[in-house]
Amino acid sequence: VQLQASGGGLVQAGGSLRLSCAASGTIVRLNAMGWYRQAPGKQRELVATITSGGLTNYADSVKNRFTISRDNAKNTVWLQMNSLKPEDTAVYYCNADGQTFTYWGQGTQVTVSS
Repeated sequence: VQLQASGGGLVQAGGSLRLSCAASGTIVRLNAMGWYRQAPGKQRELVATITSGGLTNYADSVKNRFTISRDNAKNTVWLQMNSLKPEDTAVYYCNADGQTFTYWGQGTQVTVSS
């Protein structure tokens, strides 16, 4: 299974971006999918996750600003990011839990200027 993330870029504080991540390959079933991020000099941290049934979980720092969604038929997950802050600057990675393995995308850079 391969995860292809896209949608990162440079945006001013207060702006919005939408990240996409599509899974391809031999997929039987994907359980939870999610987004993580890693800022320079910091550990990778959870941003948001969503189960196959649509239950969501968010880091406190992004609640009420970011929205995660998915399309199970398309094996795709999105992250709508609004009211972006400079502290949201990081490489964002998508993640998917398969039946046996956990898969990671290649990362997409999000830079928020002040």
